[in-house]
Amino acid sequence: MKYTRIYADRNGESHFEDVEIGMKPGPANAGTISEMIAAKGVMFRQSGEYFINWHNAPRRQFVVNLTGTVEIVASDGEKRRLGPGSILLAEDLTGKGHTSRGLGGEERISLFIPLAD
Repeated sequence: MKYTRIYADRNGESHFEDVEIGMKPGPANAGTISEMIAAKGVMFRQSGEYFINWHNAPRRQFVVNLTGTVEIVASDGEKRRLGPGSILLAEDLTGKGHTSRGLGGEERISLFIPLAD
């Protein structure tokens, strides 16, 4: 299992990274499970088509897309389209940031899960 990370380097440039989640056998043959990641809570978001110009993540948080598609552009120029079931770890708290655009004309429902400090 993987998630996409967006982060800022020492020069403030944002980049994407694909991160493999370490998994171990779950209880009672119920698949596999990761270690727990401490979180502060969860926020629910509904959005349609939108564009948010250059901005930073407001906090370290996972963004889980349930429906719809978002296109995110890192300041290094790389674009990623994240659809239903995708997971993003937003960590570009400083630097040039990224843009976000809702695509496809359909409602996007996502979960924001701020991480503990």
